[in-house]
Amino acid sequence: MPSMFIASSKRPAAVRSRTRTFIALLATVVLAACASPPTPQAPPKLVVLLVVDGLPQRQITAYRDQLAPDGLARFLDRGAWFADAHYEHAFTVTAAGHATLLTGAYPHRTGIIGNSWRDPATGAPIYNTADSSATYIDHRTDPVDDGTSPKNLKAETVGDVLRHADAASKVIAVSGKDRGAILPAGKAGTAYMYMDESGQFASSTHYMKEHPAWVNAFNDAKPADRYFKTEWKPLLPDAAYARSLPDNQPWYARGGQLPALMGSPADISPTPSFYAGLLRSPFADALALDFARAAIAGEQLGQDASPDILAISLSGHDYVNHAFSAESRLSHDHLLQLDRLLQAFFLDLDARVGKGNYLAVLTADHGFMPAPEVLAAQGLAAGRVSSSLMLGRINAGLVARFGPGRWASFSASSLLLDKKLVAQTQADANVVIEEARRLLLAEPAIATAYTRRELESRSRAGEPSFDASEKSWHRDVSGDIQYTVRQNWMFGGSTGATHGSPYDYDNHVPLLMYGPAWMKPGRIDSRVHMTGLAPTLSGILGIATPAMSEGRVLPLQAP
Repeated sequence: MPSMFIASSKRPAAVRSRTRTFIALLATVVLAACASPPTPQAPPKLVVLLVVDGLPQRQITAYRDQLAPDGLARFLDRGAWFADAHYEHAFTVTAAGHATLLTGAYPHRTGIIGNSWRDPATGAPIYNTADSSATYIDHRTDPVDDGTSPKNLKAETVGDVLRHADAASKVIAVSGKDRGAILPAGKAGTAYMYMDESGQFASSTHYMKEHPAWVNAFNDAKPADRYFKTEWKPLLPDAAYARSLPDNQPWYARGGQLPALMGSPADISPTPSFYAGLLRSPFADALALDFARAAIAGEQLGQDASPDILAISLSGHDYVNHAFSAESRLSHDHLLQLDRLLQAFFLDLDARVGKGNYLAVLTADHGFMPAPEVLAAQGLAAGRVSSSLMLGRINAGLVARFGPGRWASFSASSLLLDKKLVAQTQADANVVIEEARRLLLAEPAIATAYTRRELESRSRAGEPSFDASEKSWHRDVSGDIQYTVRQNWMFGGSTGATHGSPYDYDNHVPLLMYGPAWMKPGRIDSRVHMTGLAPTLSGILGIATPAMSEGRVLPLQAP
């Protein structure tokens, strides 16, 4: 034995102990230096974002015992899911929600303040995804009511950042509604929309001159026609729907019962009204998922080292809830039907992309208020209000004080003054605004109203719904007074239900994630905001967060 070790054995015990500790530490350092550094988890080959239009969180938990084993239950039993996820903006509508999801920003940054609004300078109507320079491919395009590009979206998306980082990545979005596809697709993706006159899916000339072969093949097969004269039948026995409202409530839209026939009994072949009617059923969602399958195959999504994004907005639930409310048996069954469609879709993803290769997210663009009749039956003060009659009363009050003219119009969730009329009459604009605000607040359905000056200065921050109102108001796009409706009240006619408020029934939505390679499964009870999804997905994909994102990364635990 070398003399150095013989000598060390004769040192005091404390010295020998320190020497052994030093040698052990040195060995650890040497081994660590020689070992390869830990590699971060590779990003998913495919991110699948599923947006169920108009799905409140309460429906997920209310029917959990009736779900299929591998549809929504895949998220609840084997995924990570947030029980308390909320939008923070006040005007919770389809376009605003879809714009938030992959930008991580609310309307005050995205510029998508509603489904439509008015030009603040001219009062001309603007549709959220309208672009007169583009048209639907092979389909008629309404210049006012049809969306063809993301021109009005002022914020970049996760997909935009991904495509700029890796041009080989693909971003495809599919929806029953134009806004449900165009806004998640962002500036660098490609959107495909259901055409309710033909039952086909189409993109617009903003994205391409003509469809790729796989789209033509899908449309040529006329998949929507197979649902002609098909009945939407309840999935479960009648007793299973005891927790829902029975069919044919007095305030339902026409067709408020199951079974429901697709197409008119008198029609001998599919018609535009038949194709449009599919949107208020499970069948348009089935078509959207079939088109998504065709996109996965046609674009080879998730098949190489460059990660892709597939956004699928399932529009049927929103149409059903508007017509009959989320408390109806039709809505209850629609969710169960969708659950089974998702189960089949997940199995196909497992087979084509690989179960460990994709990350799935399921959420909603907004929730849904219970119908006022349901709330009133619970002893709550609730009601409906006609927006046209309300606007008439406000304008009558302004005429009485300032003279003839149409002084104000509604623009998304704001009141917009006619700038030309104010200038022509030489009225003090601030005085007119204050009077308009007073008239608004005199309406029993209006809860709050904040002026442009208050929103820009944030002088009333902390007051009820101010922060939510500010997040819904964009200085270049919105009107002069941002208002919120009173809780349990809704704009609309005598049928159905709606959304668009800052209250829990409209802003509390599901946020469910499945991807065992990127997160630990389990329920997460901490309150989170929907702006957190974009930075979270960016981190998982290993890319920068979209520039206008204002969200915090979701508190997921590593696997």
